[in-house]
Amino acid sequence: MKDYITYIFSALVVLFAPKFTEAQTTPPNIVGQNDDYRVITTAVPFLSITPDARAAGMGDAGVATQADANSVHWNPAKLVFIDHNIGFALSYSPWLSRIINDMSLSYLSGYYKISQEQAVAVSMRYFDLGEIFFTNQSNIQQGRFNPRELAIDATYSRKLTENLSVGITARYVHSNLTGNFSASTIEARPGNTAAADVSVYYQKQFKNNILALGANISNIGAKLSYSNESNKDFIPINLRLGGSYKLYLDPYNSFTFALDFNKLMVPTPPVYARDDNGAIIVDPETNKPVILRGKDPNRPLLSGMFGSFADAPDGFPEEMQEIMIALGTEYWYNNTFSGRIGYFYESANKGNRKYFTFGVGFRYNVFGIDFAYLVPQKQDNPLAETLRFTLLFNFKPVSARDDSVQDN
Repeated sequence: MKDYITYIFSALVVLFAPKFTEAQTTPPNIVGQNDDYRVITTAVPFLSITPDARAAGMGDAGVATQADANSVHWNPAKLVFIDHNIGFALSYSPWLSRIINDMSLSYLSGYYKISQEQAVAVSMRYFDLGEIFFTNQSNIQQGRFNPRELAIDATYSRKLTENLSVGITARYVHSNLTGNFSASTIEARPGNTAAADVSVYYQKQFKNNILALGANISNIGAKLSYSNESNKDFIPINLRLGGSYKLYLDPYNSFTFALDFNKLMVPTPPVYARDDNGAIIVDPETNKPVILRGKDPNRPLLSGMFGSFADAPDGFPEEMQEIMIALGTEYWYNNTFSGRIGYFYESANKGNRKYFTFGVGFRYNVFGIDFAYLVPQKQDNPLAETLRFTLLFNFKPVSARDDSVQDN
């Protein structure tokens, strides 16, 4: 079982690269955390990784930027505002390539506009964690395995008014981190769950400029287990709020400014009471650790979601630390060439991800390509030199004569 826990910890660490070097592990704390750095960890964190190069070049901001085939991830409600009737996109990113040479994230998405008021889409996200070797406590190899995770989405987007739309996504998630590995005390198994996204989008044109606002609650779903019903973890339920403003300087030059705020809607790790030796005190009646500050993280789904806004051990100041900020700027010349820059901020006590992003894009007829590059603010960060590539294809531009459900 020790090898199983070690691998799961490693997967979480390399996905989000928190300040694990300063952490100490003492059960029942989540592995890689202590009372000073309460990093929120979840199962299947790959669902939160930015999949496409356009948003990645803008600091991971995308809830209210103009719609494209990757809107399924950022805000499903945007899809109905897309400028074409059909299209798809394929994205690829080598993940943590500085330290691991066979880990990658692939993302395929496609959309179809039924009418001016309705659009549907499907997408698939595949996370390959590379090959690993299992060993026992004597460091003897017990076999090899290729962990992988998969999410498949189906999306529906609809306009409520000329400027307002809503969207919903149904998602199936499969996570196989250990294959058929088992230990003397517990048997590991792949994790499976279902989730949904609920979103809203508002877009208003002022002369030639466009103001947009968006909100998306993603990954609303049941907890996921890799072993048995008594060992379940929240998936990364996330609230994303943001806005964008597209400014046209002239018929050839435009700028888009975007700002997103994110908060995980999952319980914050509490501070446990400890004895003089630093060991966590366990209540002899309930056989549960005694919580000094904060709330019990083992809560039902709805309680965990809505209670996440008021469960931080240090109160409101810590709740504010859990808000991540993403901001970015996109420049287009003649709707053909683009340049992007962005910045992502996360509190040092909640993961300490702080990085700049850069990107470029090109569009010609039905074809488009985007590229993004990540530069961490702190040296020797596992996320350094992260690259993302996206290919896009858009067909049949929307025209005023397209059928509308309101015409029926």
